[in-house]
Amino acid sequence: MANRALAVLGRGILPVETPIARADDAGLTRGDGVFETIHVRYGKPWQLDEHLARMAGSGRILGIDLPPAAELAALVDEVLVDAAADEEVAVKIVCTRGPEGQDRPTVFATMFDVAPAQRQGRRDGIAVVSVTLGVPADVRSGAPWLLGGAKTLSYAVNMAALRYAATAGADDALLVSVEGTVLEAPTANVVWAADGALRTIPVDTGILAGTTVNYLLDRAGELGLRAERARISLDDLYAADEAWLCSSVRGAARITSLDGKPIGEKGLTEGVQRLLGFPV
Repeated sequence: MANRALAVLGRGILPVETPIARADDAGLTRGDGVFETIHVRYGKPWQLDEHLARMAGSGRILGIDLPPAAELAALVDEVLVDAAADEEVAVKIVCTRGPEGQDRPTVFATMFDVAPAQRQGRRDGIAVVSVTLGVPADVRSGAPWLLGGAKTLSYAVNMAALRYAATAGADDALLVSVEGTVLEAPTANVVWAADGALRTIPVDTGILAGTTVNYLLDRAGELGLRAERARISLDDLYAADEAWLCSSVRGAARITSLDGKPIGEKGLTEGVQRLLGFPV
């Protein structure tokens, strides 16, 4: 049975079809807002504090005054009130800038099932194609108006990249800079193993800091690997021992091929997934 629920800050649980935003809400008209998506296992949100801290950071970058973390945590509890403890679901918290001229954010949370494609990618791996982001790797760190490091509602480019990947027969896309530096996927971070280290892209490239990636790298020693943050080219990623796309809901999905070229498989994926504690 499909799991769906809606909770609005200050209004509580509502039918999922309830209209909750005005037509002039900046989140609808301009994508002006922030969000977080949280994996829920055994009825409990995973890394909730880390997600709320990142959301607060996104709000500061956009200049949106978010509710206190305690209120957002209570909203998550509300939307999960009827969630089955034995099912895998996710919660999305959204905070828009609100109606024009109101200085009153629209804040709500939705609960939904994890998509079958996410579970399949976690189990079987994914084929990925590279696409250009159209900017140098360092441009966002010196241009705060580009909102590097913020998880905003402006995901039209990200979704277009995923649609392009699908037309190319792939499961996901990998965004790269104009000079060929690997950045991130539209909805995930890149992690790879090479030379005895577990690595990911540094946030000075303007990518979104991953909560799942941070958790994984903090425990890399349990896999017998060092934890490092480094830039990487496509050619070097092709030669990695193993590579994954990691996100809160999908966990770690092994990249089986990149641009049609196979990526190595050194038997690390099972350990990575066990460390993250994700159901497969």
